[in-house]
Amino acid sequence: MNFKLCTAAAVICAASLVVSSAYAASDGDGAAKKHHAKKDQTPPPPSVEDQINALRNELQGQINQLKSDLETKDAELKQAQQQAVDAQAAAAKAQQSADAQAAALTDNTAAVTSLQTSVKDINANAASLASSISDTQTSIKKAIDHPDSLHYKGVEITPGGYMAGETIWRSKATGGDIPTAFTSIPYEGSDLYSLSEFYGSARQSRVSGMVEGKTSWGTLRGYFEGDWLGTGITSNNNQSNSYVFRQRVVWGSAITNSGWAFTGGQLWSLATEDKVGISNLSGDILTPQTIDPNYVAGFVWTRQYGFRVTYTTKHAAIGIAAENPQLLYTASLAGNTPYAVLGSAGANGGLYNAAVSGVTATTYVQNYTNEPGTTTYLPVYNTITANSNIVNYSFNQAPDLIVKAAFDPGWGHYEIIGIGRFGHETVYPGVTTDIVKYGGQTDIETGAAVDPKASTAGSVYEDILLGGFGGSLRVPLAPANKLIFGVKGLYGPGVGRYGDSTLSDVTANAAGYLRPIHNLSGLFTLEANVTPRLLIWADYGGDYAGRDDYSTSATTTLGSPSAVFCPTGFTSGSQCTKKPSSSLLAAGGSWGGTWAAPSQAAVGYGSKMLSNSACTSIAAPGYNTGGSTGFLPGGSCGAQNRDVQEITGGWWYDIYKGDRGRFRQGFQYGYAVREGWDGAGGIGAKGIDNMFWTSLRYYIP
Repeated sequence: MNFKLCTAAAVICAASLVVSSAYAASDGDGAAKKHHAKKDQTPPPPSVEDQINALRNELQGQINQLKSDLETKDAELKQAQQQAVDAQAAAAKAQQSADAQAAALTDNTAAVTSLQTSVKDINANAASLASSISDTQTSIKKAIDHPDSLHYKGVEITPGGYMAGETIWRSKATGGDIPTAFTSIPYEGSDLYSLSEFYGSARQSRVSGMVEGKTSWGTLRGYFEGDWLGTGITSNNNQSNSYVFRQRVVWGSAITNSGWAFTGGQLWSLATEDKVGISNLSGDILTPQTIDPNYVAGFVWTRQYGFRVTYTTKHAAIGIAAENPQLLYTASLAGNTPYAVLGSAGANGGLYNAAVSGVTATTYVQNYTNEPGTTTYLPVYNTITANSNIVNYSFNQAPDLIVKAAFDPGWGHYEIIGIGRFGHETVYPGVTTDIVKYGGQTDIETGAAVDPKASTAGSVYEDILLGGFGGSLRVPLAPANKLIFGVKGLYGPGVGRYGDSTLSDVTANAAGYLRPIHNLSGLFTLEANVTPRLLIWADYGGDYAGRDDYSTSATTTLGSPSAVFCPTGFTSGSQCTKKPSSSLLAAGGSWGGTWAAPSQAAVGYGSKMLSNSACTSIAAPGYNTGGSTGFLPGGSCGAQNRDVQEITGGWWYDIYKGDRGRFRQGFQYGYAVREGWDGAGGIGAKGIDNMFWTSLRYYIP
């Protein structure tokens, strides 16, 4: 448009120049023109003004035309621009529609893919659901038909145990059942050593049950276990074989989610080895594989009351326990060894066993006197009655304290234990063996009291600290626990009770005070899991009690008195005689007793002065005051136990093991040796027993 205006302006300027030139020319020859006009009388030409006006009009028309054209072009341009805008909008809309269609196509493709996946998932879920429903139905059916536990008021009750039929044959009789009383293995000088024994028994059959309840902070658990290895007053082998049910394990426990556990009741002692960590459950205790319920010599264990606190992590556990104590006491108290009180039989009113297994009445000559109306002497007899208690209960000062740390680093299981024990007694220095027998008697030759200590009176209180330390390890020697090796041990003064043979903890010195016996227990184990059904095992172990000999030249005892006649008016002992003449007897006098110089006596445990003369030969049968001698073995051997050792092994074979329980057959052979400390003359004692067990058990699933 600007270009057209410029063009119009240029045309106007050019026209103005032409008009100016024409005007100038008319000024030069106007006369001629006038003259010519007049002459020709032609009409006058248009004036310049008319021409200018005409040209102006023409230019104005052209300008108007140009404006009109420009307006038309502007309208067309605007229309074209609008069309372009509309076209762009349409194109954008079309692109948007295309994009929407592409997105819809993509969405449709994704939806189809998702639908296909969903269909596959639905099919898989349907199959899984069908399988889950089937498994649930199977599980529900199993829970109904074969429940693992019983549900009662928010707790689960899990029964357990087994029924057992077992036999035992021993080459040397002990008078026991399936359990072996290792300290009752007869010495070679006993009548029992020439006799074997066989017993069949179901008494080791066991019943157990666990009650468990879950809380937000942990688990509450109670457990009981018992068998028929108890003996009642009426129990016998004659006909009914009615042995009583006995308590093995009964406890309650609270276990927190953070690993703490608090347990009280009758448990396996904390000193007993566990399979993993520290556990209360009987199935987690590493008992030997023996059929013998007294296990094997060297095994460290007790089952007794205890309260324990334990803390367990992934690879370690630590625990401390206060447990029921009991001191095992054996002492030679010959001669003037003072009398001491540290325990007794139980009291029925206190629900402890007050029965005695035997009453021995020993009649001896205390002195001699004149027989009235004769010239002969008359013995003065006295009787000492000694009771053998079925159970001796020590008067315990405090509970045994036990600490244990257990480690499970990933290869094997390891434990360290420490035991602290306490004992106390009352000693009566004025009451000795000689005083009990001869107190108040006078030697007729010397005129002196038989025992000058007879006037001593009063009592002395004494206490003693005992204890020891031990440990164990159990490691696999082959992959998948195909071969397992274990070793455990315990050593210390006064820990004999924790050894399997229950050797003595304490003895007494010449003053009557308690002295510890140093004990050692050790056990080696090898187990081979030959197949999933067959286990072959072997153990070797032993328990040892050290010698505590307190015999000295001052520890003496009086022998029985001899009859002596002293004439009337005698002035010295030399006038007294054991074989008076008739004339001397006729002259008159008195019969009485005289005692030789005291002889050295055995005091303590394993004393070299103890007589073991009956340990090497069979003595005459003992006398039963009831009139029967058939069931009372003769022979007496005073050798006190030095050690008990046993090597034993066998197998367990699972005939069946599944959801219907387990049916097992087992066999065990044991070779046990009991040795006593040598005494006077170097005479010792030894007994060997060969033992065979069989077992057939059905375990509740």
